[in-house]
This record gives sequence, structure tokens and C-alpha cells, in this order.
Amino acid sequence: MKISATSSGGYAGLVQHLEVDTDSGPAGKALEQALKAHNYFAAAPSAAPIGADLLRWTLTFDDAGQQRSVSFVEDGQPANAPWQELLAQIRAAA
Repeated sequence: MKISATSSGGYAGLVQHLEVDTDSGPAGKALEQALKAHNYFAAAPSAAPIGADLLRWTLTFDDAGQQRSVSFVEDGQPANAPWQELLAQIRAAA
């Protein structure tokens, strides 16, 4: 499975891009297990507030041609906490 995370926005407007191939990295199996355990493929992020100063992330999961993308804002909303946790795991694996 290939996982990518891309950010945009924030005060500086910098773009970050992270990629993880779960088949080749040592943290890959843990990421796949986290995705399945938390049912990330079926979960929906909370409504994103409007604000150019907020950092927005798009996570894309590509598993054997089946692709899904989810966007969320780093704004501290409890509904986005699972996405933040997954982003932390992606950062650690990248």
C-alpha cells in the first residue's frame, strides 16, 4: 500500500509531502494495522473550518488500485484526532 500526506496553508504557506510504501518500510505493517483497526477507509473527517492560516492535510491511500483521499485541518478538533494520530505515524515512517 502506498500512503501519501500533503499539507498546504498555514502562516508560511509551505507545502510538505510525505510518502510511505508499506510493503518496503519497517513501519509499514504497523501503519496497515492502524488503518484497519481504526477503520480509516470508512471514517469521515469533520467539517473543516475556513482560515488561510490553518494547516490543511490531504492523506491518500492507494491499496492495489483502490484509492481514497481524506482532508482535514490541524485545528485541534476532537473529530480530527484519529487523523492527527495517523499523520504522526506517517511522519515517523517517512
